[in-house]
Amino acid sequence: MKARQKLKIIFLVFFIMPAFNLWGINFTGLNVSHDDKFLFKADFESRHALFVTRLSDMSIKQLTAFPEKMYLTENGRTIITLCKFGAVRIPVSGGLPSPLPGYPSFSEGGIPLKGNLQDIAASADGRWIIHIDPTSHGYGNLLLIDILSGAKRVISERVELPGAEFPVKWSPDSRLFVYEKGGRLFYFPILSDLSALVDERFRMIGSGGITSVLWGQHGDFYYLTGNTLYRVTNPELFTRTIYGDFLSIGRIAAVLPFHFDSGFDHFWIAPDSLSVLINKGGRGLFVFTLGESRNSAAPLPHMPVPFGAENFNVLWHSSGLLTAVYSLQGETRVWRFEAGADTVKSPAAVNAPSSPNAALSPDGTRAVFWGENGLELWDYINWRLIQRLGSEAVLSCTWINNRLLIAGNINYIEEINIANPSYPRRVICISSAAEFGFSENTSRESQILVKAGNEWFASDGRSAWTAVSNARLQRASLSSDRFRVFLDPQVSGHFKNIPMIRSMHSTGTISLVSRHSANNSFTLGRPVQMALCFDLYDDDTGLQQVLAALRSRNIRATFFMNGEFIRRNPQAAAVIANAGHETASLFYAPVDLSDTRYRITREFIAAGLARNEDEFHRATGKELSILWHPPFYSSSGMVNAAAAAAGYITVERNIDPGDYISREDALRHHLRQVPSAEMIEQITRRRGNGAVVPIRLGLLPGGRDEYLFQRIDVLLDALLRSGYEIVPVSAVVR
Repeated sequence: MKARQKLKIIFLVFFIMPAFNLWGINFTGLNVSHDDKFLFKADFESRHALFVTRLSDMSIKQLTAFPEKMYLTENGRTIITLCKFGAVRIPVSGGLPSPLPGYPSFSEGGIPLKGNLQDIAASADGRWIIHIDPTSHGYGNLLLIDILSGAKRVISERVELPGAEFPVKWSPDSRLFVYEKGGRLFYFPILSDLSALVDERFRMIGSGGITSVLWGQHGDFYYLTGNTLYRVTNPELFTRTIYGDFLSIGRIAAVLPFHFDSGFDHFWIAPDSLSVLINKGGRGLFVFTLGESRNSAAPLPHMPVPFGAENFNVLWHSSGLLTAVYSLQGETRVWRFEAGADTVKSPAAVNAPSSPNAALSPDGTRAVFWGENGLELWDYINWRLIQRLGSEAVLSCTWINNRLLIAGNINYIEEINIANPSYPRRVICISSAAEFGFSENTSRESQILVKAGNEWFASDGRSAWTAVSNARLQRASLSSDRFRVFLDPQVSGHFKNIPMIRSMHSTGTISLVSRHSANNSFTLGRPVQMALCFDLYDDDTGLQQVLAALRSRNIRATFFMNGEFIRRNPQAAAVIANAGHETASLFYAPVDLSDTRYRITREFIAAGLARNEDEFHRATGKELSILWHPPFYSSSGMVNAAAAAAGYITVERNIDPGDYISREDALRHHLRQVPSAEMIEQITRRRGNGAVVPIRLGLLPGGRDEYLFQRIDVLLDALLRSGYEIVPVSAVVR
């Protein structure tokens, strides 16, 4: 059926593919001023930041802040931005970035980690941040950090490293936060004497994940468990929960017709607390009324969500006007309707903004949308575009008040005044530097010049950037009267090269990063290849999450699918193939080929493989590779020989995560269901070149407390940070 020459071509393709995920930190633009300032740019995973070092004491100052994520704290006075090089604080009034205390940053001696950003939860008052410090590949310590003093307090140990959702939510008044650990929820009140707080065991709210809880606009607390929604009102919430059961002061707000699964579902509460919107597993949106109307028989809207929909955002006005925005195959889709106390009606079809990333103004009259195509301001009530505020890519955006918003684009973090018809802007900080150097017009203290967009800015390395005209750069220099700098190329480790500083008046050469260290949990070893493969038997649950995680890291993997899955999910099969991943056979049907109840022959194997090829081609117009593995990895010498005769190569797993053991299987056979975080630790510990690790997608009939694919981001980051190169199966099969 297939020629082995095809496998050789696959090997060649992946051999010549650049290994993007193995690139380290790269330093460029070295420049030394006459007064011993050392200017350089650091690049890592398509992001860069500009730094200046005082060579006299080797202190490092970050000059630009790329706003991959942005939070507004201290009642709109301070911006916190996160990027690969750390978290920084920037005054909204303008200024250079300063490191966020307690968070690992390059300027403070931290080495950036591959993969997702290490997120935080910041209190609204700007006093506290919560960060998870990794202690292993799957777990970390939940830290509460006092921004004023930098003091750290371990709130909880062995908390699972976060995937898509950071497992902490603050109350709007910054007096309380809720966190997730081990499938349970706990609360933590901010007391004047934190040592007086009771043990974690007595602060448990109940089972669930962080998506099971949220805070309403008026500070009320909502907790959705099973099919019951609880509401704890804001008055006396703080004082009474310190001494009693969290839910004892609450009441039931709704009983739903289905169970809420915190691993897959999300919910939102209307501003008037009379309705709830539920995204059920990314497959459908439902609206239910609350309070006295919760038992109403009035029909409520349900919108089926198409496969591939992602980046959901919900905007809800106090009048009941609700808008759900999401993306599908690169296009923005909108679902908009009005939810009253006991009725819901859908307006006519509406236009769509350029991106689903959105934020509603505090009064709900305006909405801002941002993304790769720029920034748009919309009239939310009448749903019309007011103004395009720029075409450059915008990474993050937030409202200060109804008149002012802050946008972080690829050039600047800037304030925009939407109350003025001319939409004036004020640069708060620079995001990235297109050109940089020292000014020619320097007498005593050198001035740093940076070009961002089409404008030039100047700073002495301490004061905020100010716009300048007629900027003239000195010729770059690698030395002053006292120091000389150069780059030392590296062939392994965290850096592609390292800036070295040589003193002209003493012996010895110092590395700029000699005191820098990565998290000890992710120690680079000898680079090895590992193949991840994903098994699809009948259900596509988890597929979108996995595809998004692979896409964001430029990783190609192998997907094994059988005829049952292809027939049920032809669109999903096509999405996998079109994404450029390797596709392989999982036979025609989920048959245990080792079961003696079946009569397995060579002809049966050949026919099952051929029928699966036809199903795949019918759904995608493409061909499966010559790789396969028997369903459930149950095989025999005869089965493998029959597959080989049909032109197939049988793939065996080297590492078995055990993620296919359901809750029912564990009870029936007296087995322990291994948590996903422990599976991740086991996978990363078994360091063998060419290992094949299967991950099962879809829901198991007997259920699981948590699926490994739900923490795919954590697994991928753990492997990349430990030096693994993740490749398709064809790259390791011999």
